[in-house]
Amino acid sequence: MHTELNASGNSARQTQGNTAYQPMPSATTPGQSCKQVELALEKLDAWIEGEKFQGWDPHDALNSTLLRRLTLGSRVLGILWLQLLKRSPFNFRPLLGVAKGYNPKAMGLFLATYAQKYLSTHQRTQLERVRFFSDWLIQQATPGYAGHCWGYNFDWPNRGFFAPAGTPTIVNTAYIALSFLSAEPALKCLVNLAGTATQDKAWSERKVVGLLDVEALSVARGACEFILRDLNVLRLSADESCFSYTPIDRRFVHNANLMGAWLLSAVYARTGEDDLATSAKAAARFTVVRQNADGSWPYGISKADQWVDNFHTGFVLIALKRIAKHLQTVEFDSMISKGYQFWKERMFFANSVPKYYPDRIYPIDIHCVAQAILTFLEFADIDPGALKQADEVCQWSIENLQDSEGFFHYQIRRGYRVRIPYMRWGQAWMQLALTRLIHRSSMESWVNVAQASG
Repeated sequence: MHTELNASGNSARQTQGNTAYQPMPSATTPGQSCKQVELALEKLDAWIEGEKFQGWDPHDALNSTLLRRLTLGSRVLGILWLQLLKRSPFNFRPLLGVAKGYNPKAMGLFLATYAQKYLSTHQRTQLERVRFFSDWLIQQATPGYAGHCWGYNFDWPNRGFFAPAGTPTIVNTAYIALSFLSAEPALKCLVNLAGTATQDKAWSERKVVGLLDVEALSVARGACEFILRDLNVLRLSADESCFSYTPIDRRFVHNANLMGAWLLSAVYARTGEDDLATSAKAAARFTVVRQNADGSWPYGISKADQWVDNFHTGFVLIALKRIAKHLQTVEFDSMISKGYQFWKERMFFANSVPKYYPDRIYPIDIHCVAQAILTFLEFADIDPGALKQADEVCQWSIENLQDSEGFFHYQIRRGYRVRIPYMRWGQAWMQLALTRLIHRSSMESWVNVAQASG
């Protein structure tokens, strides 16, 4: 018999043998819910800021000189070491010399999050953080490509290829560029303040490296050039194509393909360049026609990539919905609806616990939690129950995955828990999800008050 522990380490439930963990939905009332989410976010903010936005990652094993040597140049051995550290309940990274670091994807998430925080609070400290993230990202873009692009701060051996540290990916590049676009109102405030800094000694002593010379749209447009000119493309026809994950591979993955298409469509909506719309629509068509009969999408097109999981499905759904909006098309509506119904009905236990795969609960992963909240928020305009379900997922995660120190645990696996606080994978995504949930809930409250008083 083993005992399942909650986030604080207290006994939550006992199970025998191989009986699956049966997590229970939160019993928190709506009034308690808002306060609980705000408190959880305050604790998470304090922890992230205390770490100075640096941390470990589930895939950073080869930042250890020892483990890198022990791979003997083999991608398979690299994957083995990565998986051992990733699944271990003990964090061996300090012993193996894996230092905490800035992760470009996490920095893009922080840019989007703190821009939203600034627009909600108008606090100067939040704007200073927006400046820090935007400057860092512009300075750390991978050189030698057609436009702005970003990779990871670690070597990444995976099923399809080996990507040395810094190799730009379509996912990182698209998401960071989209974060620049979403942060544009805050970035404009930053530039305006820098322009009047002669009246403010504290600001006059700072140099805004990036945004005085490079606008958010310019960054995003440059990232489009990387996607269009540097990636490999599987082109089946003029109306159907798929982008590779990086410039050095030919692994064609649906969520990555659509992240690139989302960025192309978002920039098209600003510039009106028809070639961006054409490429975005061709990529979207490639993925929608490969939807499974039950509404799901496999991870990729190869035989080894036919699994279906929770958070990648969420990526696909949000990207398709945004692409359709930017291109002003209803062509993908039925596929989006079918995919959303599959995801909502098959990817959750008791409505509030995200499963990793459709057919089993384990592992319960913090990335699935964060993406579930964001996906429900995205579909709240067409699903009346989505906001409530986003809140239920959030409440469950706070009660079962948030540590007393403020960070969120990585996974609950069968028989044990991995408490390691991965910065990109868990903390940055959850911070964005909680920030957006509070913002959306506040908007809903104002609407309800206005309707009640109307």
